Amino acid sequence: MIDKNRIPTHVAIIMDGNGRWAAKRGLPKMAGHNAGMLAMKEIVKASDILGVKYLTVYAFSTENWKRSQEEVGGIFKLVVKYVDSELAELHQNNVKVKILGDYKVVPKVAVDRLEKSLETTQNNTGLQFNIALNYGSRAEIVRAVNNIKKDVENGSLTKDIEITEEIIGRYLYTGDENGNIPDPDLIIRTSGEERLSNFMLWQSAYSEFEFTDVLWPDFTPQEYERLIEQYQKRDRRFGGRK
Repeated sequence: MIDKNRIPTHVAIIMDGNGRWAAKRGLPKMAGHNAGMLAMKEIVKASDILGVKYLTVYAFSTENWKRSQEEVGGIFKLVVKYVDSELAELHQNNVKVKILGDYKVVPKVAVDRLEKSLETTQNNTGLQFNIALNYGSRAEIVRAVNNIKKDVENGSLTKDIEITEEIIGRYLYTGDENGNIPDPDLIIRTSGEERLSNFMLWQSAYSEFEFTDVLWPDFTPQEYERLIEQYQKRDRRFGGRK
């Protein structure tokens, strides 16, 4: 049974298995991505109901550009479809949308919808729904270092400043520009894979991990709650001892 007083503040999810879900059914890959979008919709709702404050989903990585042009184009069409069908309900439920990643290089129609989401929900105060899109953690860290360098050069930071974890954190996608998102308490990966795949490498230093064999399109709110229950059994010491 879930302890409502110990819900993780920030849950991050690597949504994996759309392609395998489709292949098992003899369907095209886009059918899997479409089913995955529907699963994501339910997990956003479940997170809001449970009282999760931040939900981050790994929607499209910097490495995903290596996929076929047809699949990549289809994924961004789904972004448009998701915003068109869900934005009104997200806004009504006080959900705030944020984008982690260099999203402005994706197809313009998707950029327009994403920016509409950001603008529409910017003043909402409920669940913060972070979509990691064209996101890669190594690229995020390189970007942070380069932006620190620029700010030293333009005088925004003093030349003799000591670079600390706190300063680097401010320059990450989870930093100042998106309201200082706390590090994930819990990272979930579906489909049986057990790796981070360049996702939140800096932020996951003390995150707890839960892995499930369930393919993402089959990931239900019930499975989500089961994994949160598992997380609640952990003794989080952050490197200390008791």
